[in-house]
Amino acid sequence: MFEAGDIREWRGHGVVDPSGHKIGTLEAVYVDTATDQPFFATVAVGLPTRRRLVFVPLSGATVGPGYLKIAHPKDLVKKAPAIDTDGELPASDEPEIFAHYELDYAPGAGGERRLARR
Repeated sequence: MFEAGDIREWRGHGVVDPSGHKIGTLEAVYVDTATDQPFFATVAVGLPTRRRLVFVPLSGATVGPGYLKIAHPKDLVKKAPAIDTDGELPASDEPEIFAHYELDYAPGAGGERRLARR
């Protein structure tokens, strides 16, 4: 897995799916609050006048020359939960993001959120 500092340096680079199809541009990294390890990223997708940020898991992601290759196909990512380019992820939306990728979701023991932007 990536070190949190290293993956943040990839902000602005292209994000591609396993087949090499460009999905969008890496915008931000979200860490798992329990481990402080990179867990999800947001990718800017859409037309320049209608951009949105979709969430993608970072498990299984690899880096190449100038791009980040994720483990999920473009079609699945494009249908993922999204926020506006200047929006924030509400804690209540976290379960939907995990469910989209068939990942288990459990908030912290005190009910705290699972993802934090770094």
